[in-house]
Amino acid sequence: MTTIKDIARVAGVSITTVSRALNGYSDVSEKTRRRIQEVAKELKYSPNAVARSLVMNRSKTIGLLVSEISREGAKDNFTFEVLCGINDRVAELDYDLILFNTNSAQQKVKSYTQLCRERRVEGVILQGIKTDDPYLEEVIESDIPCVVVDVPITGNKVGYVSTDNVDGAKKAVQYLIDLGHQQIAMMNGHKKAFVSQKRKEGYLATLEENEIPIKEDWILNGEFREEQAEKVALYFLRNHSNVTAIFCASDLMALGVLKAAKTLNIPVPSQLSVIGYDDIVLAEYATPSLTTVAQDKYQIGYEAAGLLIDLLAEKETNNARILKSNLKIRQSTDFNNKKA
Repeated sequence: MTTIKDIARVAGVSITTVSRALNGYSDVSEKTRRRIQEVAKELKYSPNAVARSLVMNRSKTIGLLVSEISREGAKDNFTFEVLCGINDRVAELDYDLILFNTNSAQQKVKSYTQLCRERRVEGVILQGIKTDDPYLEEVIESDIPCVVVDVPITGNKVGYVSTDNVDGAKKAVQYLIDLGHQQIAMMNGHKKAFVSQKRKEGYLATLEENEIPIKEDWILNGEFREEQAEKVALYFLRNHSNVTAIFCASDLMALGVLKAAKTLNIPVPSQLSVIGYDDIVLAEYATPSLTTVAQDKYQIGYEAAGLLIDLLAEKETNNARILKSNLKIRQSTDFNNKKA
């Protein structure tokens, strides 16, 4: 294995000069730096990342900390697309990325700072964090830079990236109203998700703006799970034959509603319109294909990584980055054809 001693010998310079040239110090002439870089390339030199991090007290590594990652989440592909965006941006900025997992119970045993120190990460992107997770409070006080996906907290070393969830929900519900629907239910996720609160806020605001009475018992809890949404929708649809549309806070839950409608022989969209949220891959291939509020999940990750590295560099930047969503109209929605 080639070492900096080998490079120094071939280049005819000191080991210190090689080290300083490869680490970007300004006191090495450009001519010498180019010569050292050429020799390093010829000798196929590969720097020892661990040794370098110990010398420079920098790991050039950030972490993606996902709360309660599991096989259940594989179906919606959300985390994977965010990860792709993070990975590409990190690579562009010459950082490394590691992925690790946590849950509420683990957070009570090991602090956020302790976990980061053990993994030797300079900063962290948090995804899937619930509103009552212990780490949510810790990141604000920690000296380790952090970016949170979908939870609006900011500080000197804390930022967040999210889609405008209120606006996305309003687009979906207003579209249903424009199709003539007045009896619109909502299949929401659990209360510990910030996006649930915001999507509900958009749903309620749009009903109010259109002077449609709000029925609290028409706001359902599908827990962001297909099976739970199907179960809840079966009960609801059996007991509310007057409903003409359901806005779902995720595509997985919308798929559950489609299954429930099929079981009850309720044709979609002629008798029941269904809208999802996220635009996961399966949305386009559902039967019927799912109208949904599309989030750019890749861009969420890309922006989160860029913001975190800006925080690491102590750049002046906007610590809150809100992305737009757009409504993708497919076959699961139609004009209200139910007789009043």
